[in-house]
Amino acid sequence: MFWVKKIFWWLFYLTAAGTLVGLTALLTAYVLVLETLPQMDRLEDYQPPVITRIYSNDGTPIAEFYRERRIIVPVSQMPQALIEAFVSAEDANFFEHQGVDLVSIGRAALRNLQAGGIVQGGSTITQQVAKSLLLTPERKFSRKFKEAILAWRIEQRFSKTEILHLYLNQIYLGHGAYGVQAAAENYFAKDIKDLSLAECALLAGLPQAPSRYSPYHNLTGARERQRYVLQRMVNEGFITSEQADQARNEELTIHARNQNFLKETGYFTEQVRRYLEQTYGSDQLYTAGLQVYTSLDLAKQQAAHQAVRANLREYQRRHGFPMPSRIIRPTEQEDFLSRQALQALQPHAELEVLVTDRDQQGLHIRYGAAQGLIPQDRIKWLEPFQLVDNATETPGEITRKIPRGALVRIRVIQQDRQPFLADLLPEPQAQGALVALEPDTGFVLAMVGGYDFTDSQFNRVTQAKRLPGSAIKPLIYAAALDRGFTAASVVIDSPVIYNRTSSDGRRERWQPKNYNNRFAGPTSLRQALTQSNNVVTVKLLEEIGVGYTLTYLKKLGIKSPLNRDLTLALGSSALTPLELATAYTVFANGGIRIEPSYIQRVLDREGRILESIDPADFPSGLLANQRLVKPRRQRVISEETAYLITNMLESVVEEGTGIRARSLKRPSAGKTGTTNQLKDAWYVGYIPQMVAVSWVGYDKEKPLGPQETGAKAAAPAWINFMVEACKSWPIEEFKIPDRIEFHPIDRTSGLLTAEDQPNSFIEVFAPGTAPQRYASDNRQPQAKDFFRWE
Repeated sequence: MFWVKKIFWWLFYLTAAGTLVGLTALLTAYVLVLETLPQMDRLEDYQPPVITRIYSNDGTPIAEFYRERRIIVPVSQMPQALIEAFVSAEDANFFEHQGVDLVSIGRAALRNLQAGGIVQGGSTITQQVAKSLLLTPERKFSRKFKEAILAWRIEQRFSKTEILHLYLNQIYLGHGAYGVQAAAENYFAKDIKDLSLAECALLAGLPQAPSRYSPYHNLTGARERQRYVLQRMVNEGFITSEQADQARNEELTIHARNQNFLKETGYFTEQVRRYLEQTYGSDQLYTAGLQVYTSLDLAKQQAAHQAVRANLREYQRRHGFPMPSRIIRPTEQEDFLSRQALQALQPHAELEVLVTDRDQQGLHIRYGAAQGLIPQDRIKWLEPFQLVDNATETPGEITRKIPRGALVRIRVIQQDRQPFLADLLPEPQAQGALVALEPDTGFVLAMVGGYDFTDSQFNRVTQAKRLPGSAIKPLIYAAALDRGFTAASVVIDSPVIYNRTSSDGRRERWQPKNYNNRFAGPTSLRQALTQSNNVVTVKLLEEIGVGYTLTYLKKLGIKSPLNRDLTLALGSSALTPLELATAYTVFANGGIRIEPSYIQRVLDREGRILESIDPADFPSGLLANQRLVKPRRQRVISEETAYLITNMLESVVEEGTGIRARSLKRPSAGKTGTTNQLKDAWYVGYIPQMVAVSWVGYDKEKPLGPQETGAKAAAPAWINFMVEACKSWPIEEFKIPDRIEFHPIDRTSGLLTAEDQPNSFIEVFAPGTAPQRYASDNRQPQAKDFFRWE
């Protein structure tokens, strides 16, 4: 008995000493760690990185910029089932413990020991908040010790609801989604409050391994994890077994978050992104949760996007089918099709499909398990062509031989039949651009900088400087009107030759010619602009002076360097479509130039206005971090000159090179533009409510092909866009200034005549500029002939 008692006391003293040493060590560690613990003020002012959202002018989201895709939502807006699912899966005793759950730690240690590895963690939700927001993710005992201390402190300072708010908005749930709201949008395309029990349980299963249980890549694994969460909810008494069974059997459809706006609005939103980064800095742009309301009209943007793409495809159909860039070998086709994501076959959906065969019905295709057919009448433009086994052409080369296994793009025509019907879409080799401005505000309503933003981010509206060709002529004619000419002034269209110095310093002769290689003799300025006469425009420029004209064009909004010679008349100086659109808005806006703008209002994450174009947004005046940004307006030409050019450009539409635009069936003014060797095709046109510019060309400049003028290659996109874009607007006539005069003139001489004469025409004049003589006078008309042979 003595030895037993002695051993007992020895054990007692050793245990007490060990406990004392352990407590001393623990206390010492606590004291040492105490000074290194981070402050919890960051939790009080929880402002994690959140997304910046860009909106169209009607408040529709069109783009997002972020480093962490997070949308903060209060716990009060989260379904109770979501909270219970996360608590059951991650921390069943969350509502009872004080930050650290010793029972869970012991249970996790036992399971990990049995499994021979880490299969379960013992961290509470509070500890995860401490680690995520206050500590580094390093795997060290010191970090776990700090984590436990901080978790206890957090529990003393914050309510359980506040801790859940931090946790559910901070946690990473895969595929760039931080927080439950972003994850709900990512996987289900839903708002958090609309999630079902099954969907809540699936999200709650993701924190352990978001990539391993990704619903996109491993739906089976995600469903297994979901079933585990549901069982935990049953065990904790949050739901019944019947509710769990119903949720397990619920069919889940994973809807990837709709990002189609990237294709449709990418060029515009990239311009906005650049402005925001320059104005507010990179950190503000990607982390501060700005709310940016822009000038973009989403319906018009979609119409512009479709018009540019359809026009480029139609152009490509006229010039042949480009060899597809991808061909799947016969031995790999079934495997490829089995892995091909089967997008729902909706009408007008564009898909990449596999070419399998051809017969009298047409071209046979496959998309996943679905069989499709491109009917023969849909590929008549491609004839004659052959379906072959091997490709002989290089990708992009125009071909008449399509190999089996080629991947081509199609548009679904009819999906509710077998095989489904489709149309073949050639991938254009040329590029296009379209920009639309509101004249009286300068707002950019639509901007398409190329065929596909995801393929090329180069914005041809703002970055591509191309020769405008004849589209520059209205600007020169406006300069002439302000130099004493009128729409009735007559210039002799006759041969003229100039000596000039070439770019390499050689002296050479230059003889401008008209597109049809003919000369019309006496030609009024209206007729010359209507028919896009080159020779008359060159003579006109010589008369008014190149220097004067350069200054005039700069005044209209042309910022690019311009050639200081007579080739300026034919559009020999490169500029951007946006510059040209800005200049034309002066005519549409009664002589007032206004700088194009994209932004209407910028708010911070709290809804405070940082920037606005409306003074009413700042009733108490501007604060230090606020900006009133009013688009610059400046009268640069008279209202009368602006109207005279508009009226002349109406003639271009009614009986000249822009006659295709008559199909708009409303008053419009416009001008085609075609450059030498047909490398650039333009159409610039406007109605009272909007100016739009359409351009087509190759990035690596080369001819578009025979007859590919502005009227043929560029105008169709403008027309198709305007038909859709103008549907909501009433038909309006261009406003006529009060001082404009109308007089009957003789078409040939440009002099006054009786209104009932067969060759008479009612011409418009600025006040006091109409001719004083009549065509019936015996004296010769004062036609201008600037013949030169120097």
